[in-house]
Amino acid sequence: MPSSPRPLRRARVGIAAVFAVHGAVAGTFASRIPALQGADHLSAGQLGLALVMPALGASLAMPLAGRITHRLGSKAALRLLLALWCLALIPPAVAPGLPSLCLALAAYGAAAGMADVTMNAIGVEVESRMGRAIMSGLHGMWSFGGLVAAAGGALAARQHLGPRPHLLPAAVVLLAIGQLACTRVLDVRPEPEAEAPPRFSLPPRSAVVIGLVGFCAVFAEGAGMDWSGVYLRDVTHAAPGMAAMAYTAFACTMAVARLAGDAVVRRLGPVRAVRAGGAVAAAGGVLVVAATGPAVAIPGFALIGIGIAVVVPLAFAAAGHAGPNPSQAIAGVATVTYTSGLVAPAIVGSVAQGSSLRVSFALVTALVAMLVLAAGALRSGAGAAGGAGQAQAQERAGV
Repeated sequence: MPSSPRPLRRARVGIAAVFAVHGAVAGTFASRIPALQGADHLSAGQLGLALVMPALGASLAMPLAGRITHRLGSKAALRLLLALWCLALIPPAVAPGLPSLCLALAAYGAAAGMADVTMNAIGVEVESRMGRAIMSGLHGMWSFGGLVAAAGGALAARQHLGPRPHLLPAAVVLLAIGQLACTRVLDVRPEPEAEAPPRFSLPPRSAVVIGLVGFCAVFAEGAGMDWSGVYLRDVTHAAPGMAAMAYTAFACTMAVARLAGDAVVRRLGPVRAVRAGGAVAAAGGVLVVAATGPAVAIPGFALIGIGIAVVVPLAFAAAGHAGPNPSQAIAGVATVTYTSGLVAPAIVGSVAQGSSLRVSFALVTALVAMLVLAAGALRSGAGAAGGAGQAQAQERAGV
């Protein structure tokens, strides 16, 4: 296993490329959801049912990632799971109707979740060996990969390219890039006497507490991604082109903030970084709720994106550093955060139906404001994630 700076830099580049490929698969699929709906002649309700399946599949399968990693080693496990994730683009493209599409999307989510847990565990190990924060940058590469792939999907849609001729070649190309990236990642193997993790188990208590911090951030992320355009259209009466700018501002600022977030974490430490992010996101939420026009709402969504950017990477890092089995702890955190992503759009819609979208985003604002109070749960991973000096300084300061 690498221990000198050069092999560690190589391992960091490799896992960063894996994150980008993982994000690119997600962005490719997301960009073709309207085309898949049209190809299968699905109603809005049927599409909503189908889109629940990836989160369900991920939540059920993520606990298996630790067992697979224990048996194969991290490198071989990541090769296998990332390959399954890339190839999972194919079944939705060829599914002939709603039942088969639901099964395909459940498998898609299962592959996504297991690969997600494994690559985050490897990222935590690289971060620990380097002794400085890198997880925010890795998640920034995920966002960057997703944005690039989504732009490619938009281009394919503009050229009237159907799901099959787009998703099948994309799966093969991403598979090749992903396998090449995996040649550089760390190969972490358990000690011979180490007991294999259980196939299924409840998340450890520490993972649940850390996961609740991620829950707040992912809830805001899901609300911003799915409802920002609708909010601008219905609440601020923006034109369709202007309404689409809300999602663009949200996604782009979050990606940039994640890429730059490691420097902030090294300077402030994980706990203070999350508290500062929660304050920024809450300020953005206030702007969104108070907005009477897009000129105020769009910067508000941008601030939410900036504020929540580092929270999930730091939650995964804290989970990985908090216990003896990083994969199991990360799976627990991921299960809680994926649940947030599953329920957020539905809760926002239900609250809006009963009152208004302003009230829905007042709820989002309250949740991100809670990050200021809940950030202390990440202190368990502060030593590796933010550097030992920052962790000690935080403990002395009582933060």
